[in-house]
Amino acid sequence: MLRRTTAALAALLLLLTGCDVVGSLPAASGGTTVDRVPEGTVDGPTAQTLLTRLAVAEPGRMSGYARDCDNGAGCVFGRPWEDVDGDGCDQRSQVLARDLTDVRRKEGRCAVESGSLLDPYTGDTVTTVSKIQIDHVVPLAEMWRSGAAAWPRERRVAAANDLRNLLAVQGKVNQSKGDQTPDEWMPSNGAFACQYGRVYVTVKAEYGLSVTAAERGALERALATCAA
Repeated sequence: MLRRTTAALAALLLLLTGCDVVGSLPAASGGTTVDRVPEGTVDGPTAQTLLTRLAVAEPGRMSGYARDCDNGAGCVFGRPWEDVDGDGCDQRSQVLARDLTDVRRKEGRCAVESGSLLDPYTGDTVTTVSKIQIDHVVPLAEMWRSGAAAWPRERRVAAANDLRNLLAVQGKVNQSKGDQTPDEWMPSNGAFACQYGRVYVTVKAEYGLSVTAAERGALERALATCAA
């Protein structure tokens, strides 16, 4: 629904202005520098090379996609969040501990009780853990549209919990992003455009996912902001 609404707004702007607003937007500049990216993220030049190798295709259908469910049994990407490495800490707790500073855990537990986040998407500092969410940089719905619909469930669960695709961000920003792709949504913190593009391409390349022509163009502009 969010994707269709965004497309409708873009079409309206096209009629009013006579130009392709979304497709013509350059990557933003300026903002708060946040150099933090997940371990395993490729560098800028490598991301640019990998991007040229991604298949360009129209997005697939959403039929069969289901993310929200009561016990995880019916979720096509599994229940949030898994303890992938079996250390007793689920992926949410691991990402919070990784991305926040001054972390304090609940006594005898993995769950993060408090800490401070420099939100990479806005450059704001968030000190209330309840206002922080974990974002799938490549949204799960987008994974489904670009190839994951054909995967076995085990591969989808692994992809949904891949730390390379997870970032701690402000909850309200994560909600506004929804399942939008880079041609539809980019962080307002322009200084993070390069890093965002690098993470996004890393994941798409790792899982052999396709991109649309507009998505590829937006990623090219984001990666063009990376320092040489």
